[in-house]
Amino acid sequence: MNGGLISIQEAITSLKPSERKVAEYIINFPEEVLNLSIQKLSQRTEVSEATIIRLARTLNYKGFQELKLRIAGDLATKSSSSNHSYQEISIDGSVDSFIANVSNNNIQSINDTISVLSKEEVEKAIIALGSARKIALYGIGASGLIAQDFKQKLSRINRWCEAAVDYDTQGTISANLEESDVVFGISYSGQTKDIIHSLKVAKDNGAKVITLTKYGSNPVSELADIKLFTSSLEKSIRSGAMSSRISQLNVIDILYVGMTSRNYEESVAALERTRKAVEDLKKHV
Repeated sequence: MNGGLISIQEAITSLKPSERKVAEYIINFPEEVLNLSIQKLSQRTEVSEATIIRLARTLNYKGFQELKLRIAGDLATKSSSSNHSYQEISIDGSVDSFIANVSNNNIQSINDTISVLSKEEVEKAIIALGSARKIALYGIGASGLIAQDFKQKLSRINRWCEAAVDYDTQGTISANLEESDVVFGISYSGQTKDIIHSLKVAKDNGAKVITLTKYGSNPVSELADIKLFTSSLEKSIRSGAMSSRISQLNVIDILYVGMTSRNYEESVAALERTRKAVEDLKKHV
């Protein structure tokens, strides 16, 4: 059980001033915090005990004790790892450094996402997607590519879905969704206005809302019935949203495998049909 420090780092800019004060203390003195009671931490940071509890709940933990357990897991993982941080990618670097640093950051992003990804929310998402009449996938820019990738996967296992990567299409689809449908909004920042508005329309029509954003409170995730988070503390060079894209794709793959395993025989049959159809098509091209 880990992810405490990662979740704090991801959410710190969106925290209230009093919560941020506690968060910064934890980041600076994690080992010390493990040995402090909530009363002692309250005294050290000069905030109320209620603020500390509120911080833990903002991070989606039950309370201070769970947050401490997560931090302890982080420290144990860090001590057993020789490379537990994102690497700066310099434009003046060598090809060797590009290979090493980009690969390291992508691996780190996936590991950190595992730390902040709720097993319960993943389970809910798999069930909701598997039982939906229609699935609408929304993303803009790089997130639109993630939506299109998920559509391709779901289509192969015979799930009705549509990937909309522009506002007009998203708005049109949202207007016709119903209670038996699911809308899946993808936005790394959680601030994309077109996604926010489209999700609101879908939610007003009764559709279940699933979101995939970076960790922490944001306008997109606040609309969700099911919240999925990724972690990606990217360095200054952000060419095409590198590690954040990798962590998003990893979550999509998790959902796809979960859906396939729940309806294994039907999924395998659908995969075989689509494989054969593509092969037959190639013969006539």
